[in-house]
Amino acid sequence: MSRDPSGMLDDVLAQPEQIEDALWRTEAAGIERRPLEGGLVVAGMGGSAIGGDLAHAIAGDRATRPIRTRRGYWLDPWTGPDALVLCASYSGETEETLACYDAARELGAPRVVLTTGGTLAERARDDGVPVIGVPGGMQPRAAVVYMTVAALECAAACGAAPSLRDEIAAAAETLQAIAASPLPQDLAGELIDTVPVVHGAGHTAAPARRWKTQLNENAEVPAFHTVLPEGDHNEVCGYGTEQARFAAILLTDDTLDPRLKRRIGITAELLAEEGAPVHIVEARGDTPTERVLSLVMLGDLTSVHLAYARGIDPTPVEAIDRLKARLADRTEP
Repeated sequence: MSRDPSGMLDDVLAQPEQIEDALWRTEAAGIERRPLEGGLVVAGMGGSAIGGDLAHAIAGDRATRPIRTRRGYWLDPWTGPDALVLCASYSGETEETLACYDAARELGAPRVVLTTGGTLAERARDDGVPVIGVPGGMQPRAAVVYMTVAALECAAACGAAPSLRDEIAAAAETLQAIAASPLPQDLAGELIDTVPVVHGAGHTAAPARRWKTQLNENAEVPAFHTVLPEGDHNEVCGYGTEQARFAAILLTDDTLDPRLKRRIGITAELLAEEGAPVHIVEARGDTPTERVLSLVMLGDLTSVHLAYARGIDPTPVEAIDRLKARLADRTEP
């Protein structure tokens, strides 16, 4: 029996090709382009929300208005008709995202929907709201390129960031090179029987969150993420204990603020002295889009190879499915 019957590895390796398709699908949605002082709000959960975080990281100091991600049933209380709300749900049935869609409508905020279909697409089409179609047949978390590109293009449409279309398209070449990298498989072998803690800083913080969730879902291991410098003010005290064998993964980039680069190096030294396995992963590429997406792909590949090493099929998420089934059963307390 195949260790990956649903082809999660193939979906990850397809990320370079997904970039062009994602750009086309976003353009085909016909999103109105007009500046909005409130910027962009991405409403979503799980793999459908991460695109907002990654878009914020890629835009960086090029952002001219807020780019925020909202996870949950409610929009922030200051959200109003001067913000574009991108409602992202791969299935189109995520109840939290549906609630945010309705909240945005009540506020009179312009909306865009990002989905494969379902109730969310039906409501959007009834309301005349643009729908960015995402190809079906994959796990929501495997659509990360579509979610990120759509968020970046929506940010450009509402004036929250400049158009990065050419930069996005050029990132495919860097991702293609990563597909042949031995790093993910090597790193996965070193993470067996550990609890990974992924450290990010600056624009590597969003990829750190992505690594954590991919390790949770694909490899079915407990994993955590933290952000420097804050993590140096508390979490460093949790290493060196006998309760668990923590492994530190630090995501870095030559373009980070020199203070963050120095802090990452010193943190790695300190954690190694405490006996923790330490792994430093460098971003690749020349542009912010390449560097952020390179870390995403490296993390996705690492999580799949860790699943293989543990004898786990990386696709099913049975615990999440059980949770959703209980939520849908209104007869249970």
